[in-house]
Amino acid sequence: MNRLTARSRDFIASEAAGGIVLMAASALALVIANSPLADLYFHTLHAQAGPLTVHAWVNDALMAIFFLLVGLEIKSEFAGGRLATREQRRLPVIAAAAGMAVPAAIYLAITSASPDLSRGWAIPAATDIAFAMGLLAILGRHAPPSLKLLLTTIAIVDDLGAVAIIALAYTAKLNLTLLVGAMLVLGWMQVCKRMGVQRLPVYLTLAVVLWLFVYGSGVHATVAGVAAAMTIPAPASHRLERILNPWVAFAIVPLFGFANAGVSFAGLSPAILLAPLPLAILLGLFAGKQIGIFASIWIATRLRVAPRPEASWTQLYGMSLLAGIGFTMSLFIGGLAFPTHPELVDQVKIGVLAGSLLSALAGFAVLRLASNAEPLQRVGKPLGGEVDL
Repeated sequence: MNRLTARSRDFIASEAAGGIVLMAASALALVIANSPLADLYFHTLHAQAGPLTVHAWVNDALMAIFFLLVGLEIKSEFAGGRLATREQRRLPVIAAAAGMAVPAAIYLAITSASPDLSRGWAIPAATDIAFAMGLLAILGRHAPPSLKLLLTTIAIVDDLGAVAIIALAYTAKLNLTLLVGAMLVLGWMQVCKRMGVQRLPVYLTLAVVLWLFVYGSGVHATVAGVAAAMTIPAPASHRLERILNPWVAFAIVPLFGFANAGVSFAGLSPAILLAPLPLAILLGLFAGKQIGIFASIWIATRLRVAPRPEASWTQLYGMSLLAGIGFTMSLFIGGLAFPTHPELVDQVKIGVLAGSLLSALAGFAVLRLASNAEPLQRVGKPLGGEVDL
């Protein structure tokens, strides 16, 4: 029997259910974008709502809450969770790094003749944990718990890499005055933490002020969410994580999927997938992810750098395929890469949808067949702790 911590079990369950809702919201966006309601859909997204458009409120404001939760989860995992020790971190870090580097390299190779597309190199480097966990939930007993835990842990490291990429590669011209203001607010939050302040309203109020400064500074505003998470003390952090989890899983991320997955296929032919940008993203997600993650796990275990998880090689390959579902983060980075080129953003959506769908179908099929053909073998050490799943 595989053994996981109760916290890991709850996290996996919430991600899985949220992933199913995300799939439904994204499918609905595609249907509406290709229906008589298309004009209303796109008009509403670009309508002004106060200082921002509806689309900007979703991508810049609500997604800052998503990144706040990502920051809380990353901090918790490094403090006492699945990434607490060097041994626990080794395989997920290796797999996540390779799973980001290989897709980026494939993307740059395919778009090398079009320098204007190079800004999108990070689009296929991300993994959508909610979508992938939703498929694993549908697979049920056909996906062992150790596999779910490994994929979740790789995705957490992947998220950390994506946040760093957003902060470093997709930062516009900086407003140093507002950036200094953001640093002062962040410093004050750190002071509150050192003084033992545990009241969440204090940190959340300061987090909103931090977001305003960061938004105006040129650094993408969602980075404020991760930065704020690092200043919140552990007990308050755990409370906030429990509060945010259902809102992010069942409202914010599905709303993001609904606002960003809608692309009209009117006038398009299958040949669009052979255009450099969609093809680079498609192959980056489908080929790059599986090659990077599966090969790195195989090499790491062969060299005895890390123990092999409790899963067959076929199951590990199926998991590597599922990691090619880039969706949420890939769409998000695509919008940052080409903010003034809506035609390229539409191509990004087509590449992300095609690559993610192909990865999902292939990964689902491999894991479904592997569970019937190969009994789960107990090899290596489990990645998690105390409670039976």
